[in-house]
Amino acid sequence: MNRYSRNQMAQHVARDIPEGAYVNLGIGMPTLVANHIPADREIVLQSENGLLGMGPAPDAGEEDYDLINAGKQPVTLLPGASFFHHADSFAMMRGGHLDICVLGAFQVAVNGDLANWHTGEPDAMPAVGGAMDLASGAKQVFVMMEHLTKKGESKIVEHCSYPLTGLRCVSRVYTDLATIHITSHGLFVGDLVEGLSLEDLIKLSGVKMQALNN
Repeated sequence: MNRYSRNQMAQHVARDIPEGAYVNLGIGMPTLVANHIPADREIVLQSENGLLGMGPAPDAGEEDYDLINAGKQPVTLLPGASFFHHADSFAMMRGGHLDICVLGAFQVAVNGDLANWHTGEPDAMPAVGGAMDLASGAKQVFVMMEHLTKKGESKIVEHCSYPLTGLRCVSRVYTDLATIHITSHGLFVGDLVEGLSLEDLIKLSGVKMQALNN
């Protein structure tokens, strides 16, 4: 089966971020979005550790480890970038000042429920971070994740079985197989990886979906 690479997924996310948006990129896969922001579009990236105006990852050998994102990865700054206290960063996240946040996930339910901080397993390390603040405070929540677990189970589910991060908060999911829009009328599939039919995607996912253009 063909799959989108992580960079292709990040390109799909970056393409869908509108001009002038203020966007938080979560730890992990979402940080790749910073490398694919269209050059002709002004988008302001925020990092949870207190940075506004984040640019793409630095070239090899140009890293400055005093400049890092929330995942401790080196970043660059764009003209006009600013630093501020962690508390101010969370005030920005909680106060409805972000247009979009891009998060990873363990599960996303068909109604937009999000589970991304703990699998509930006794030996699993919980990682709350600012995900709950972002899920409730951002105007839109985009999720980047692989479509299936290592066991081949769908991460798009009817109901989340893991502890919830937020209720009915996810509006769009970008996976290595498809882009899925979550609406009050159900799931609608936009981009679909080459060689995979909508019927095959539905079978893999185990939930109802329809083409976005229907």
